Amino acid sequence: MDNLAEKKPHAVLIPFPAQGHINSLFKLAKLLHFKGFHITFVNTEYNHKRLLKSMDSNSLDGFDGFSFETIPDGLTEVDGNGDVTQNEESLRQSIRKNFLRPFSELLTKLHDSAIAGVTLPVTCIVSDIFMPFTIQAAEEHVLPILLYSPASAAGVYAAYHFRTLVEKGVIPFKDDSYLTNGYLDTKVDCIPGWENFRLKDIPDYIRTTDPNDTKVEFIIESADRFHKASSIIINSYNELESDVMNQLNSVFPSIYTIGPLSSFLNQIPQNNLVSLGSNLWKEDTKCLEWLESKDPGSVVYVNFGSIIVLSQEQLEEFAWGLANSMKPFLWIVRPDLITSGSFILSSVFQNEISNRGFIASWCPQEKVLNHPSIGGFLTHCGWNSVIESICAGVPMLCWPFCADQPTNCKFICNIWETGIEIDPNVKRENLGKSINELMVGEKAKKMKQNAMELKKKAEENTSQGGCSYMNLDKVIKEVLLKQH
Repeated sequence: MDNLAEKKPHAVLIPFPAQGHINSLFKLAKLLHFKGFHITFVNTEYNHKRLLKSMDSNSLDGFDGFSFETIPDGLTEVDGNGDVTQNEESLRQSIRKNFLRPFSELLTKLHDSAIAGVTLPVTCIVSDIFMPFTIQAAEEHVLPILLYSPASAAGVYAAYHFRTLVEKGVIPFKDDSYLTNGYLDTKVDCIPGWENFRLKDIPDYIRTTDPNDTKVEFIIESADRFHKASSIIINSYNELESDVMNQLNSVFPSIYTIGPLSSFLNQIPQNNLVSLGSNLWKEDTKCLEWLESKDPGSVVYVNFGSIIVLSQEQLEEFAWGLANSMKPFLWIVRPDLITSGSFILSSVFQNEISNRGFIASWCPQEKVLNHPSIGGFLTHCGWNSVIESICAGVPMLCWPFCADQPTNCKFICNIWETGIEIDPNVKRENLGKSINELMVGEKAKKMKQNAMELKKKAEENTSQGGCSYMNLDKVIKEVLLKQH
């Protein structure tokens, strides 16, 4: 190995094993590769199989300085074709019990390969913030570790305060009636700076009556280790969440916004990593051709992410709400979107939308959002979708479902004013009206203006001299290259 190659730093990146987390960290991997790092990206065996299945079999080979490794996830093989999102509860339990050993063994294997001159020595770990075992692995292998949040700064801040909510007796709830009796409208007075937030604006993991709720325990366990990282980085930018970042800066001395990563990657000159993808489902690109036939700003894009599951009844309300809006729409219906397992829409519906609607199983979301014909995004408010929508300057119709989505929705609708929330109990009549409110009229115009302003700030932050640009350089020099 020549001297130049030996000088390259080697980062091992490991995401939480779910599609949204993988996509987000994968963007950071590409960015670090562009900045001169050798990358080892670690997926679970299950997800790596899905990744290979979604592409050509050799599409991950032959990338200079970018390699993949796998570790087992400790779960039994899922019945069926193995092409579905795994149960998050089982994953969380397995992460706590089964991941440290194989990950540590992988680091040892990479160390031995480096001694043998086969690979470069590992110089740092970049871990998803919700993979708490990686802190221990970094300590054992004496490596600096950077924790990366695929969630917003607000999501990190909320996770940090889960312990507060338990200590103050806010959670667990006394009984199930607290979910429906108006208790969720209670103001949160024990989280500094969030006095105007209601309990329903906090990640929905708090909505539990179980004092030993494993989701809450997992978040607290992860948050308790945040301070052990060399640094924490977030896929956001300062102006987007300035108040939250001020609060976080007072708790963590080394925490930085380095996003939006989409905006960073858009500015990188085309290189051979462009074709390297991280989607676990095959992308249908025919929808891009269909969008070409539509007027600018006329289409509503609908995608509920990789985890949400709908009942047949919800599916029909969304379907007819889209039809009733009379707007053209592109709707992503994953193979596993429906609880009953099969996706059925009546021939009456098919006839109604024949030239107005396009239904695809998965798509290159950023290309879709940046297409001139897209005028609005009906979304579950997962952070990847939110930040990609911001980078495209597209207003949002919000249907938060779980996790940090209610918190993201609060920011979209009340703080940035780039979207509208729809009723959780979705009804076709109301949905049709809301879609029109998002796309047409004075309010729509104002939301579009606000969205374009956020897009502009995102681009400024990730351009040379911008805050996120400088933060990333700082983290690379002070943390990732510290021992190199």
